[in-house]
Amino acid sequence: MMILTSVFINIYVNNQSKKYIYTKVEEVPECYTAIVLGAMVSKTGYPSSFLKDRMDVAIELYQLQKIKKFLLSGDHGHKNYDEVNSMKNYLIAKGIKTEDIFLDHAGFDTYSTMVRAKEVFEIDNAIIVTQAFHLPRAVYIARSKGINAYGIKADRQNYYSLVRLKMRETLAKVKAFAEVQINKKPRFLGNKIPITGKSSLSYD
Repeated sequence: MMILTSVFINIYVNNQSKKYIYTKVEEVPECYTAIVLGAMVSKTGYPSSFLKDRMDVAIELYQLQKIKKFLLSGDHGHKNYDEVNSMKNYLIAKGIKTEDIFLDHAGFDTYSTMVRAKEVFEIDNAIIVTQAFHLPRAVYIARSKGINAYGIKADRQNYYSLVRLKMRETLAKVKAFAEVQINKKPRFLGNKIPITGKSSLSYD
């Protein structure tokens, strides 16, 4: 029974999201914000292959004027591990203006990111940037939380751990479905930092 329920939920989440997911940057609808989901960074702060590809796709969106602002959401729960400032530094090195870069230091998981995007950063429409295996869940959560969200695939290479991640994603979709149903609150919310306001308010 549990296996059948899991299969049903995965099919449901995929079907709810698929028409909003794009492969080509040129084809995705224009939105005010790109939500770039965090991933592992090295001890020196350099992004992993997953994260670098997400950042490069987000830069393309910006250069094509598909988006105006970036919300970089990731794990900064410990002083010595900081995904979001690593992402910010990468964008600045590529010539992106700091006033267009917002940081979500408490994006500990995809659900928290989307709830905070809506409630803290007051985002109404967005393009979510992550790899294809992750997009259905991310788009499903965002739309369930009132964000007019689209997804763009950031797959630029063959990733070494993709098979394992796809297996984990099956369970993650079940978890996300349950969190949406119970309207779970993220660990942190805090003061509002509108995406149309000053990005410096989101910096540490």
